[in-house]
Amino acid sequence: MNLQDVSLFLVITETHSLTQAAKRQGISAMAVSRRLASLEHELGTRLLQRTTRSVSLTQEGMEFLPYARALIEAETGARALFSPSMQGATGLLRITAPSGFGRRNILPLVSELLAENPKLSIDLQLSEDVIDIVGKGFDVAIRIAPLKDSTLIARKIADNPRVVCASPDYLKAEGVPYIVEDLMQHNCLRLSSVPQWVFKRDGEDLRVNVEGRFSSDNVEGVRELCLQGLGIAQLTRWDVMKELRKGTLVEINFSDASPQDLAVWALLPTTRYLPLRVSTFMEKLKSSLASLN
Repeated sequence: MNLQDVSLFLVITETHSLTQAAKRQGISAMAVSRRLASLEHELGTRLLQRTTRSVSLTQEGMEFLPYARALIEAETGARALFSPSMQGATGLLRITAPSGFGRRNILPLVSELLAENPKLSIDLQLSEDVIDIVGKGFDVAIRIAPLKDSTLIARKIADNPRVVCASPDYLKAEGVPYIVEDLMQHNCLRLSSVPQWVFKRDGEDLRVNVEGRFSSDNVEGVRELCLQGLGIAQLTRWDVMKELRKGTLVEINFSDASPQDLAVWALLPTTRYLPLRVSTFMEKLKSSLASLN
């Protein structure tokens, strides 16, 4: 397989245009079309749908995309072995993560990562949306929600149990719930997408419908209102670690059940070849979370 053609395929997926890819590569659009056709012929499948104005990935193209990136990364890594000027992780590292977790636990690592790896660049996208990391070209997605069936590869970064908590002022005014059913008597602050709080009781999942006067699609909004004493919240430990240590939030332990255990996961398009920039980031995040714990 011609790696230059594979590299050209990646440029086309980035520009969404044969003409723009040709300009970037300094060749004619006809040459781009011919080399793309050669790659598709070698693979025995169509990778891109062409129209007069744009190109888009076929299903086969989407499946080939992470392998194409891996091939080019492998070539770059092999060349780096014999190039003393290339030290540390290189290239553009594209990360997507939940907004609250990313701001608290990933952003603080960026300066150190860039200082330690002078040829590394980082594009960090913080969103509560579940993003198609293959189609959008991300190297890694950090997830803390329960994982759904997927063709993506999941690697555990850290444990991340859920915590039910409230401010000292709220608990003083409204009382401390001792069993899960006591939550029915309290103002529960919840994420809009999570109408039920999940607990473990005798090894079985216990799903509790909670009610309250405030909900948000943003973790930070729920945490802020919890800090203000508006009610009780269920968040992941990393969302409230600092507040629990300061005592501005208090963890509530129930006598009959415990919150569901979660984990922090790194989702990868493929592990056939893991770029150094991705493994470097994952190890940095893992080490940082371990030190906080």
